Amino acid sequence: MSNLPFLRIAPTKGYIRLNIGELWEFRELLYFLVWRDIKVRYKQTILGVLWAILQPFTTMVVFSLFFGNLAQIPSDGIPYPIFSFVALVPWVFFANGLNNSANSLVQNANMIKKIYFPRLLIPTASSLAGVLDLVLALLVLFGMMAAYGIFPTIRVIFLPLFFVLALVTALGVGFWLSAMNLQFRDIKYVMSFLTQLWLFATPVAYPASLIKNPTVRLLYGLNPMTGVVEGFRWSLLDIGNSPDALLIVSAGVSLFLFVSGIAYFRRLEKTFADVA
Repeated sequence: MSNLPFLRIAPTKGYIRLNIGELWEFRELLYFLVWRDIKVRYKQTILGVLWAILQPFTTMVVFSLFFGNLAQIPSDGIPYPIFSFVALVPWVFFANGLNNSANSLVQNANMIKKIYFPRLLIPTASSLAGVLDLVLALLVLFGMMAAYGIFPTIRVIFLPLFFVLALVTALGVGFWLSAMNLQFRDIKYVMSFLTQLWLFATPVAYPASLIKNPTVRLLYGLNPMTGVVEGFRWSLLDIGNSPDALLIVSAGVSLFLFVSGIAYFRRLEKTFADVA
């Protein structure tokens, strides 16, 4: 009996302890959590994965009708449906990842109570499950661009960088909200309001070029999704300025949210099984 391996599971100490080695050991669990979330999302649905396309597409139609035609919002010389859809692709990915991550710990409460694994995997899997939706939406976008005679330039090679920025932002905010939602269950009631407010604070329905003052543009960059949306438009539509101070500020805020989100999550992780 003395030769049996001994493993002691103890609460984490300090604020930041990412423990990359442990996360790597549980990489297969992350894969199965992502695959489970994808299957659950589309199980017993009539349209299946088409829902991933309908959400940004119908929003684009509404925006084109009210903002493009009625309000005559400028679109930097690009047909408004394309202009708005390019922004909606990363935005829907971010918004869905945010909502799914915020509810992930509550939905997996039984799993948290019964077995040990890195809890960071749960909100991470909820965000990564949306990658499939983003890829499908991108395929529709490329088809729409071809129909309008718009084709990406060499700048498209930078698109993955802006996707990573959107993912890091979704993960960072998701870590914060998932941990908070487990402690304070009324967080879910403000999620819808937060997402709508964030949408109109992001240049999805309108161009960031409307903001001319350099100082105000830097302040506008404090919204990390501003850099993501502007980056998508720059890389796919060849419009706007090359990545400037606005993008640097957005990327910095995104990184701060990611690191601080991990710190907050790890700080509360030891209490998850008690409050779940």
